[in-house]
This record gives sequence, structure tokens and C-alpha cells, in this order.
Amino acid sequence: MASSGESAEAPPNIVVLTGSAHPALGAEVARELGMPLGVCRTARFPDGEIQVEIDDLEVEGEDVAIVQPTPSGAAARGDALLELLFIADACHRGGAASIFAVVPYFGYARQDARKLSGVPLGARVVTRLLGTAPFERVVTVDPHSDVLGACLDAPMVSLSAVPLLVEALDGELAERERDLVVVAPDVGAVRLAREYARRLRAPVAVAYKVRTSGAEVSIERIAGDVRGRRPIIVDDMITTGGTMVAAAGAVQAEGSLSDVTVAATHAVLTPGAMDRLREAGLRRVVVTDTLASSASEYGATVVSVARLLAASIRHVAMRRRRAQLVLHP
Repeated sequence: MASSGESAEAPPNIVVLTGSAHPALGAEVARELGMPLGVCRTARFPDGEIQVEIDDLEVEGEDVAIVQPTPSGAAARGDALLELLFIADACHRGGAASIFAVVPYFGYARQDARKLSGVPLGARVVTRLLGTAPFERVVTVDPHSDVLGACLDAPMVSLSAVPLLVEALDGELAERERDLVVVAPDVGAVRLAREYARRLRAPVAVAYKVRTSGAEVSIERIAGDVRGRRPIIVDDMITTGGTMVAAAGAVQAEGSLSDVTVAATHAVLTPGAMDRLREAGLRRVVVTDTLASSASEYGATVVSVARLLAASIRHVAMRRRRAQLVLHP
């Protein structure tokens, strides 16, 4: 994989733009590709309406990668998704040759099924919105639902941050701490836990969760042997921290060691989430920077996905260029 200074390996004619959701990550991705971040100005009218402006001359005839996670919390107000669509439309009207949506965190992916009547299929609504933009590819990291790829009109590239997180865990766990067990905090995280376990050469345990409210859960039982082992609780995201705290309490009640590690790709982190983890004694937390968050301020290890995203952009752009050469030699 190319490093920051290896601009010679970056495919030509790629412009990296970013909205306001996570400009630091967009700038880092551009550095990994060996080029400056493209000009994209986001502002607001006096009533709060979003305004976007790009440099037409910068994108005309170029491949454009728009780096923009789409957090769906109250602070985002849906603006991250709208910004992404507005930027894409501006690039299309500015004559961009192709447009890639690089969405490290895909908001609303949890709403991928209708368990009750009278509720929307939120993931499908969002993918339809993305389908209104001229995206040639949508790149994301550890999406919460496999349904997204089937719902999107554009091909989706799904990347995994697990190798990056495992590398960070290997760096933080001493050799004497290899008596590990990887814990899935609910059934939905089992496949992810198995991938961690394979890479860490550790067994898997599963917590069977019952959600009692939006922020509170209880654990009915633990399947797997955790006694005398150091648990690593893994999931695709940390939102309130309630699931991680409940799983940590449950495995310790089953005889695990009290030194519990938490690892997750997306640091969604609603207010009070990191405090909840710390108060429960979960001192070692490892996440990525798919979202702009305050995790590092609380002592969490934050792993960058910039190289992962840059490599995917480079690969997609090069494949497109080869296809163009075949069609138009």
C-alpha cells in the first residue's frame, strides 16, 4: 500500500473533495493519495439552508472522490447526507468524468428491516436518495447491514477495518495477555467476532442481548467459555455504550478477568457514551476515525482509515481507467 509521500503511485486526474462532516479525514485521504484536497466550500443561508460551492475547473473531466460520512444523529440533522448529494450534483454539473461517494460511516443502516407495521424501511429510503446522485461507486467501511449493497443502484465497495483494529490491539496487548476471548455483544456481531478471533487466534463467546430501551440492554446468557480469560468485546459501532457495558458485566459475572477491551469500527458516541464506558471500568477502547468524534479526548486509541480509503479510491479509479482504455483505445 502506498504511503503518504508516494504520489507517483496515485492515479492521475483524481480530485478528493469533502463536506463538513469530517474534513480532517478527507484531507488525510488526499495526502495518502499524494495530492492536495480539492476546493469545496460549504456554508449556510441565514435560515440554515445548506449552500455548496466547488471549483468547476478543478473537477471538469476528472474522477472525483467525495469523502463524507453520513451520521444521522441530532447534531447532523441530515445535513451530511444532503451535503454529499449537493456536492455530487455540483461535480456532475461541473463536468466531472466520474464521481465516487466515499462514505466511511453509512447512517441509517440499522433501519434495514420492518419488525413492526407502521415503521419505515429507513435504509432503503437513504439508498434511494443516494441513487438520485450520479455515483459510479459507493465506498463504505464495515456497514451495519448487508442489505445496503442490494438496495443501492450504484455498485458498493465494502471495506473492513478489522485488520487495522487487530493491528492496534496487537500493539496494545502484551504477550502475557494472550489468554484472550473475543466476545460478540449480540448475535448480530457474531460474524465480526469470528473475524477478529481468527486474526487474534482466540476463541469466541456470544452474549445474548435483550434491549430494554434505546440506551439500556440486559444480557440473558453468555455462550462460550470466558473464565480466566481477557475479553475483547467487538462490534461495528459504539453508540450509547450500553451494549458494551452490559456485555462486560456479563462476562465478568461468568468469571472472565476484569481487564476488558472494547473494539469497534464506528465511534458514533452519543453524549455520555465514553463516560459510561469509563465508569464501567472499560479503560481500553479502540475505534477508527470513520466519524469525527471525541474518543481520543477520553483516552481511546483511534485508528485512521485514510490509507484504507485511499487504496480503494486508487483501485476503483485505476479499474475505471483500464476499462476506458479497452473501450476507447
